[in-house]
Amino acid sequence: MTKAHRIATSTATRQSLSRAAKVKKQEPPERSALIKNEPGSPEPPSAIPLKRSLTPTASPPLKKRKLEPTSPPPTNLSATLQARKLKLYTQHNHQSPFPSFPHPTPEECKLAHRILASIHGVRRRPVGPPVPSSSVAGCGASPTVIDALIRTILSQNTSSSNSSRAYRSIAATYGDPKEDEQKVWKEVAKRGPAALEEAIKTGGLAKTKSRVIVSLLEQVHERYGVYSLDHLHETADEDAVMEELLSFKGVGPKTASCVLLFCLGRESFAVDTHVWRISGILGWRPTGATREETHLHLDVKIPGEDKYGLHVLMVVHGKMCEECKAGGKRLGKCELRRAFKGLSDR
Repeated sequence: MTKAHRIATSTATRQSLSRAAKVKKQEPPERSALIKNEPGSPEPPSAIPLKRSLTPTASPPLKKRKLEPTSPPPTNLSATLQARKLKLYTQHNHQSPFPSFPHPTPEECKLAHRILASIHGVRRRPVGPPVPSSSVAGCGASPTVIDALIRTILSQNTSSSNSSRAYRSIAATYGDPKEDEQKVWKEVAKRGPAALEEAIKTGGLAKTKSRVIVSLLEQVHERYGVYSLDHLHETADEDAVMEELLSFKGVGPKTASCVLLFCLGRESFAVDTHVWRISGILGWRPTGATREETHLHLDVKIPGEDKYGLHVLMVVHGKMCEECKAGGKRLGKCELRRAFKGLSDR
């Protein structure tokens, strides 16, 4: 290659590079940033790093978009539970929720009643209205319905000594309900849940129970203008009594049933944790039955004349029997278990 030819080639190359540089300068600095990925692209291009523009650009205003609801609007949970509670009772107040489950038969109820009475003594319903105690809360053991409800609420998920201590504290703080029930419950409602929580803090679950009790008093007063439900003593229809008690927020089947059984003297079979456990041991309920379902089932199955004694004796047995109490071990000595061995393998 001649010298003149090499010079010409070099000049042409420089000119070509110069033109390429000019073209590159004319390209916008963020051209690579304008690349838009289609939906579903696996990954955005990352080989060329993006440069931040030195000239700020105004972003278009974001448009507010109304989202369609993906679920129903929230409902009042308390009202929903209340409606469910009443519906469950009205559906099964005369028919078990387990119509094909045969136990207990009337004969099995009589047998269990006899065995428990031989172990723990006969329990009979007291003659006349219950005599209220200022020192022991009891479970519905009061002649006035509001007092019986509050005593029963205090007894929930705690020992009798704790609930009794909480009730005594109410009497010390607000006055003895036996002396002037209207005045005491009016004062409890007026001072509100926080003050009541402080008064019953020794009884367990004070925050929840104080809210339930104050709410109950407010509901009763709003409905009747007084802090009393003693008109239920005169209501002959037991279903109507049960439905009214269940219509109050915070009053469940166990609480209502205890008030019917102990305060109003009606034939109702309350199911607490001891009764629920022993009914499973005896094979008197399906394995997965809840306490509410067990109450509805046993209230239909157990003869009226056995309800009071059998309830009290099952509670006593559930507390005292080394095999049947919570966490008890099977020793093969419990007469009740032996009698119903064929119905349950527990």
